[in-house]
Amino acid sequence: MRFITCGSVDDGKSTLIGRLLVDSRAVLSDQLAGVSRSGEADLAQLTDGLAAEREQGITIDVAWRYFATPARKFIIGDAPGHEQYTRNMVTAASQADCAIVLVDATKLDWQSDALQLLPQTRRHALLAHLLRVPSLVLAVNKLDAVADPALAFKHIRAALLQFAQDAGIAVTAVLPISALKGWNVADPHPGWCGHDGPSLLQLLEQLPCTPADSQLPLALPVQWVEKTAAASADTQRGRRVFWGRVAAGSVAPGTQVQVFPSGQQAQVAQVLDHARRPAGRVQAATGASAGIVLDREVDVSRGDWIVAAPLPPQQAGTTADNWDSPAPAAASPWPGQRELQATVAWLDDEPLTAGRVYWALHGHRWVKARVRRVAHRLNIHTLAQEAAEQLEPNAIGLVELQLQEPIPAAPFARARVPGSLILVDTASHRTAGAVLVR
Repeated sequence: MRFITCGSVDDGKSTLIGRLLVDSRAVLSDQLAGVSRSGEADLAQLTDGLAAEREQGITIDVAWRYFATPARKFIIGDAPGHEQYTRNMVTAASQADCAIVLVDATKLDWQSDALQLLPQTRRHALLAHLLRVPSLVLAVNKLDAVADPALAFKHIRAALLQFAQDAGIAVTAVLPISALKGWNVADPHPGWCGHDGPSLLQLLEQLPCTPADSQLPLALPVQWVEKTAAASADTQRGRRVFWGRVAAGSVAPGTQVQVFPSGQQAQVAQVLDHARRPAGRVQAATGASAGIVLDREVDVSRGDWIVAAPLPPQQAGTTADNWDSPAPAAASPWPGQRELQATVAWLDDEPLTAGRVYWALHGHRWVKARVRRVAHRLNIHTLAQEAAEQLEPNAIGLVELQLQEPIPAAPFARARVPGSLILVDTASHRTAGAVLVR
């Protein structure tokens, strides 16, 4: 399972990961000694690897760590909390099965039952929801540092659940923890703050992983074209192999496919696995890296998509309503689109304005994209959709895009990879925005 920790600055994200690593015995004694000062271990430094992170005591880049329990293996992403590094948090959340949003109880007016959450708490929870992270866990941290932890957890939990309800976010659980002390992190702390459920680690062992888009028609972005020797035993008659990771559906020998954008159709003659071994009749499912050999020579390049062939035309019925109606044309399961309406998380320092042109990366295909208009911007404080002419850094809004060439896009809510793009500044080549097709 792959999960990330996110939230505002100094909420204890790196400390929580350090605590999980120590309590699961994934840290060697010399590593622990290397981050100890005066007998106390600075657990955050187990993940802060950059020199700038250690100097400033903050997280800048996403740090990936690995550990395992008898029940499950884990990959942890320590996402930065600073607003200016939101792009790194989006990168981590886009491949996570669970997001743990930490809330620092000491930063809030926990004595009030009408307390206000921090902007980054709201922003990261909204981004995790938009990126279809299946499980969202809200962990109230540093409750060991407040005078009345039970009251603090009660008020903060109510505020978090109210925000989630207003934003339409499904929350998996709200837990009280102390990353520094280890309370309710790996081992449960029964009755603490009125919580009698599992600890954070016990909960993570039970949560499901991200379901694959395996029920959709085939979609595979071509990453590499390999020309094998004519005498190669791996492929039939030395045909080219089209390598990529299956984005949706599955592929097996005999599958009828179409190349996008050329529209040429062919049949899959052979499927190779990641080790170039023929997969036989075994399907390559969503998320698997595979090489496809077609039954005839077709012009396919990096950036093209190999998708399921158009559906056969429906047969006309014999009722009076459609007696004289012609049979409908074949419909492609992945029709090309040039006009997109999308939710955009803006990550660049320069604001997004109508009329600007960016490079859009869809799979491995680069196309020019022009911003037609900014429909609205989401106010993360009130969750209202406000009229806007531009998106400032770290803003979230609805944008209409016009592409220079059609792409086989789909709504992100239905298909993750075909439904997502990134925008890149044409001059600076910086990643400017994360695009989720609506």
